[in-house]
Amino acid sequence: MVDSAALSVETILAPVDGSDASTNAVEHAVELADRYDATVHVLFVLGREVVLGMDADAVAEDDVAQNVQTYLADVRSYADERAISITTSTVHGFSRERKTTHPGSVVLDTADDIDADLVVVPRPSTDGPATVLETVAEYVLGYASQPVLSV
Repeated sequence: MVDSAALSVETILAPVDGSDASTNAVEHAVELADRYDATVHVLFVLGREVVLGMDADAVAEDDVAQNVQTYLADVRSYADERAISITTSTVHGFSRERKTTHPGSVVLDTADDIDADLVVVPRPSTDGPATVLETVAEYVLGYASQPVLSV
């Protein structure tokens, strides 16, 4: 068991994509924030299909924004019930103009930008197709300068 006094955690990054796996990860992040008296930053990462759909006007940006806001409101409620302070942001996980922009890179960039002490990502599922964030868990685990918990 890790001695919580030996580990200093002030800010936890919890990237999400709206999937059940990412909801599980953010719930773990909130529980860890409670244990370490930390804050949680929830980063909603828009997947490739959504981003390309919005670029092609095949997906309504207003609908995406509403879905993201509804999801983040649920996360806020969960955190509020536990008296955990959270901040949120949304980012495109893909770009046709910048090949270096992918979900893994935006998670790591955000972790550095907010000075995260810990990143909590969903563990890749063996049941069906992987979600946006499940596909980048290994990348984040391999390249993050912060400790990463995959749940």
